[in-house]
Amino acid sequence: MLESIEKIRKEAEEFLASAGGTAEQFRLTYLSKKGILNGLFEDFKKVDPAQKRAVGQELNVLKNALEEIHASLQKETSSDTGKLPSEDLTLPVVPDSQGSLHPLSIVRRRIVEIFSRMGFNAEDGPEIEYDWYNFSALNFAENHPAREMQDTFFVEKADATRDDLLLRTHTSNVQIRLMDRKKPPVRSIMAGRVYRNEAISARAHCQFHQVEGLYVDKNVSFRDLKDTLLHFSKEMFGKDTQIRLRPSYFPFTEPSAEIDVTCFICGGSGCNICKHSGWVEIAGSGMVDPNVLANCGIDPEEYTGFAFGMGIERITMLKYGINDLRLFFENDQRFLKQFVGI
Repeated sequence: MLESIEKIRKEAEEFLASAGGTAEQFRLTYLSKKGILNGLFEDFKKVDPAQKRAVGQELNVLKNALEEIHASLQKETSSDTGKLPSEDLTLPVVPDSQGSLHPLSIVRRRIVEIFSRMGFNAEDGPEIEYDWYNFSALNFAENHPAREMQDTFFVEKADATRDDLLLRTHTSNVQIRLMDRKKPPVRSIMAGRVYRNEAISARAHCQFHQVEGLYVDKNVSFRDLKDTLLHFSKEMFGKDTQIRLRPSYFPFTEPSAEIDVTCFICGGSGCNICKHSGWVEIAGSGMVDPNVLANCGIDPEEYTGFAFGMGIERITMLKYGINDLRLFFENDQRFLKQFVGI
């Protein structure tokens, strides 16, 4: 075996002296898992115990020599490469490109900014939530349709020790968690991703973004709600914007109202965006139901409050004339580049 080791050492030195040998070829031939050196170490296991010390020393000497030759070949290769141009000067110049925020991020930041100037603090909460925070504390009845499998993504069903675990269907869960840990006055805005079990289309998606607001204090009135949303609408869509409140129903507010704004495209005269009505719906709102306050340990006889919620996708689609909800989630550069500089 000692003769084989010496023979391989000479071959490796000849490889180094040759003009066509590369570092990678040398590594594959001698130092790789299936290379010559590894084969010698396998054969070493069969060497007579009396010769193992001498053969082992020679094998280590060979290993060090092969590694030095490989390092020399690598150095020559990198040196040769460094003499070549680092760039292809014949290629056309690539112009600097400016990135942009996602349109949903642009609108979300704008909404939060407007309400922040009105004294609303930004709050956040978990997207995987318990039934209590997502439904029960918000006055949803046990048989409410929103609890059904066709509307909600359930993560884990209830057992003796825990409540149903699900993907939140609105950001109202943050309102409950906030009122649980903080007593009035409370004035906060909550923005985030929510999930509903819906078929994906141009007008619907299984995930989207909401922003909700909550104000709880003594003597809060429906007029406070109306003035807050009127100020927001003027800031968001223009100083000439007016709002309209239509009676509605939500389990967690009473009374409740849908919020419409004068169409900012046609100014109220009628167009395709507003379906020729002059109005577009932007939010749902109402006075916080006394049962919700009581569920959070707040005395409804002493405190009142209002809440509102709006879809960020809907506001974005209205503001920029986008007609397909799926565009927000497809990462199409042709779509996203339209928002550079906004």
